Amino acid sequence: MLFSGIPFLYFFLPLTVLLYAIAPRKCKNAVLLLASMVFYAWGEKRLVFLFAATIFMGWLLGFPIEKFRGRALGKVFLWLSVLLDLGLLCYFKYADFFIANFNAAFSLSVPLLHIALPIGISFYVFQILSYTIDVYRGSVPAQKNLINFAAYVSLFPQLIAGPIVRYADVADQLQNRSHSLEGAAIGLRRFLLGLGKKVLLANVLGEVCTDFRRSTDGSVLFLWLYAVCFMMQVYFDFSGYSDMAIGLGKLFGFRFPENFNYPYISRSITEFWRRWHISLGSWFRDYVYIPLGGNRRGIARQLWNILIVWMLTGLWHGAAWNFVLWGLYFAVLLVIEKLGFKKVLDRHKALGHVYVLFAVLLGFVLFNAADLAQAGQDILGLFSFGRLPLVSTEALYALRSNGVVLLLAILGATPVPKKLAAKLSESKHGGRVFSVLEPIALTALLLVVTAYLVDGSFNPFLYFRF
Repeated sequence: MLFSGIPFLYFFLPLTVLLYAIAPRKCKNAVLLLASMVFYAWGEKRLVFLFAATIFMGWLLGFPIEKFRGRALGKVFLWLSVLLDLGLLCYFKYADFFIANFNAAFSLSVPLLHIALPIGISFYVFQILSYTIDVYRGSVPAQKNLINFAAYVSLFPQLIAGPIVRYADVADQLQNRSHSLEGAAIGLRRFLLGLGKKVLLANVLGEVCTDFRRSTDGSVLFLWLYAVCFMMQVYFDFSGYSDMAIGLGKLFGFRFPENFNYPYISRSITEFWRRWHISLGSWFRDYVYIPLGGNRRGIARQLWNILIVWMLTGLWHGAAWNFVLWGLYFAVLLVIEKLGFKKVLDRHKALGHVYVLFAVLLGFVLFNAADLAQAGQDILGLFSFGRLPLVSTEALYALRSNGVVLLLAILGATPVPKKLAAKLSESKHGGRVFSVLEPIALTALLLVVTAYLVDGSFNPFLYFRF
């Protein structure tokens, strides 16, 4: 079930909000758990019991990990949790990848398993791992209430696409959170803005990318248009979904961490990854990079740790070599910056902006390729090394048809609209106008999105494959 879908917007969400509002305080987590399981089962009927079993095992292992913390037995139970969770992730997500590469390396023909990837597994496995690791570290106590723990892992606003919410972030909120009409209104506004980003920007730009892949009239212009549109699509798709998740969390009294902070205004790749998918970056930092030694064991070890973390980050995104190379590509750029290039970028801000946009664009071309051959063809084609024509009829048509949306997306990827809205709302007379126009504008936005969805238009979600 997609947040940007009619069943969710007009049936599931209103019914869940109603049941949650009338439920006694001590039953609210149970309502959220039930709703979350229905939400998950809607799109993953066969594997919902696996999801429930994974949650139960994470909860159960928390007790011996806490009881034997600081002793060898506690570490044994922690490693059991890590191996079970990562084993589950590797089996469902990477088994065929490993088999295919094993076959290629040794000229064998071991049959592939063709395993269906459970929705959201990359996100909920990381959430359970953060819980058991933090219990072992003593950062949080083991959760005694199974309903509360299951509600934390399965909470539908962030279940399928994040942000990756750590147990430590919401441990207190699971039992003590406040609700207010003002908070609900803020959450609803955030949700609707995210919905608009997803449906009216990401989906439209995604259609351009799909048209490019279907086209037989390729050109350098069409390749560049595709690359820029995908770069914007993936941002508005994922950041829009994160906005919706954070807004829904606010609706139910939760404060989820921010996941994006205008990454395309960055002046270095280091800064870019502090602004993009923040919850994933901080997860790898705290649970992989720092345990490996971080930057505490000399520059050589630090650079090696960066390469490991980014190879794993690439692999987290998908079981294919282009994802691994995508991660290593950014690792190399980060290493170059660590070795001194960032000082140059800090002195030349305009150069930094251009460098980041160009580097990220190439990275996303690699990211979105079906395989390495297509990635190489696309990247070479951007510079006409593949002897493509510079301009084509389809490219000009796509540019004319979607130029305005693309310009709006570029503007929306900067803080300018938010700053203008804040300035208007804080001014003496503008504040009154804004308070009247905002609910009207949000209602109009919902109606336009609904019309778009009822029309049966293009409505994928990129991060379902992760």
